[in-house]
Amino acid sequence: MGSNSPSRDVQKPKSKPSAKDSGNLGTVERPNSNNKPGNKPSQGGSGNRPGGGGNNINIDNSTNINISGNNVVRHPPSYYHRPPYYYGGFHFYYGNPYYYHPYRPYYWGPAWHPWGFFIAAMAVTAVAVSVQNTTYHYDQGVWYQPSNGGYVVVQAPLGGTVTQIPSGSQPVVVNNVTNYYYGGTYYEKSTEGYTVVPPQAGSVVENLPEGGEEVKVGDQTYVKVGEVYYSPVQVDGKEMYEVVQIEEAPAE
Repeated sequence: MGSNSPSRDVQKPKSKPSAKDSGNLGTVERPNSNNKPGNKPSQGGSGNRPGGGGNNINIDNSTNINISGNNVVRHPPSYYHRPPYYYGGFHFYYGNPYYYHPYRPYYWGPAWHPWGFFIAAMAVTAVAVSVQNTTYHYDQGVWYQPSNGGYVVVQAPLGGTVTQIPSGSQPVVVNNVTNYYYGGTYYEKSTEGYTVVPPQAGSVVENLPEGGEEVKVGDQTYVKVGEVYYSPVQVDGKEMYEVVQIEEAPAE
């Protein structure tokens, strides 16, 4: 399943603020960035990215955006060993020191495609997976749904279970619990196979997929992928990303 990422205990402060399922963290600005996609192979076949490709960072200094609390993130059962970063009435928790490095989308090989990628026909290796009465198609770490006479890549549905995931999946260990990460999706292993789960706060991964955007929060810059926020960090000299836990700060 690839090399193990750093295993560590994540700790929260004793005066942990109350969690909030959703909320407005206020208005923040997208940073100025000239990031370019990394590890992007030349494209072939019948697939097409919306808008002609690119890394979908969508940085625009003239536009402000709102951040919502990342309720899709599972909170770890322990305590963080460092105080949270505070901005706009919210606490941002992560275990490793903040270390900015530019967001460069990663590509997991020719069989992997980002959200929104369209294909005209499904590969024979794909399997149908039903999740809450909705049918998806899964193939080599990518999830699809029918669209406009073909199939479009979608965010992996929580609860979707498959018998196997790509061999390049990265084990992610938080508080002695191991999940597996591939193409922006987290899986939990069980007797039935591998089930899509929300990321756990404190999870550290090497790469992020196309479709994310850099978001400036105060004097720090995070990467938002879907509804999950990642802090750029450095672990053992290697640039990585850690899932951020966001909570409303208690009233003073």
